Amino acid sequence: MKLSLRQLEIFAAIAKTQNVSRAAERLAMSQSAASNALVELERLYDCPLFDRIGKSLHLNATGQGLLPLVEGVLAQARDIETYLSGGQLGPLSVGATLTIGNYLATLIIADYLRQHPEAPVALQVANTDAIVERLLRFDCDLGLIEGDVSHPDLLIEPWMEDELVVFCAPQHPLAQVAAADNAILASQDWILRERGSGTRGQFNRDIARHLPRLNVRLELEHTEAIKRAVESGLGISCLSRLALREAFRRGSLVEISTPQFDLRRHFFFARHRLRQPTAAARRLRELCLAFSAGADDTTGLQLPFIH
Repeated sequence: MKLSLRQLEIFAAIAKTQNVSRAAERLAMSQSAASNALVELERLYDCPLFDRIGKSLHLNATGQGLLPLVEGVLAQARDIETYLSGGQLGPLSVGATLTIGNYLATLIIADYLRQHPEAPVALQVANTDAIVERLLRFDCDLGLIEGDVSHPDLLIEPWMEDELVVFCAPQHPLAQVAAADNAILASQDWILRERGSGTRGQFNRDIARHLPRLNVRLELEHTEAIKRAVESGLGISCLSRLALREAFRRGSLVEISTPQFDLRRHFFFARHRLRQPTAAARRLRELCLAFSAGADDTTGLQLPFIH
């Protein structure tokens, strides 16, 4: 075999950073060594993998096709290292959307680290669009997402059930209403998640399109900020029941009944179709499934939706 795993690792790092210096820094090697390794890989097969535009590197069509194959080989190599080292799990990068990241993923990862204290984990929390982009760039081994996603390069698997809830402050007039019809909802000031989030996408599909008008007073990126704004009486909102469980228990927020809408949804696992899951990713997925199996007792969510 003419090429080496190190050459493939360097190629993948340069492809992700589009910069030899940053790739070399990530791999703890000199810039000249990284550059020479890339040049040698291209020379071996007389096949350029990047377009050079000034000092910038951009994957060409061949490089784009090669990257997922290389990621798969590197993942398998990490599993071999894990096996030969006696089962110690390698590094794991997880991308989670905000509701999952703030209210579920940290609990599951804490359990993972208790069981595997030597295993490094990086958790990236962002909205659905951002996590999908990271998966497509191979920056995440596993995505935990709450939005509906359909992309030919991603494998999406149902994980567990959730539900959106419309809510207000206890002093808000709607707190005393048995059920809010569409005319009432259309007359309210709304405080909503930003566009690109799974929560906002479902709200637009399942609620907003049925209202004669929608007055969005604020758009915020964080669920806790939305909860504080609603508690202050600035308007009403719609978030995951998971994010509201403690506030409902304390009485600082109140659910508004909207029986005309079916606001159930699912959380999903997501990974790149061409990236083989590492042993670490498989182990975290197992813990996620175990957590969802006990969700009825631990979080108040519905029983898991798993096929």
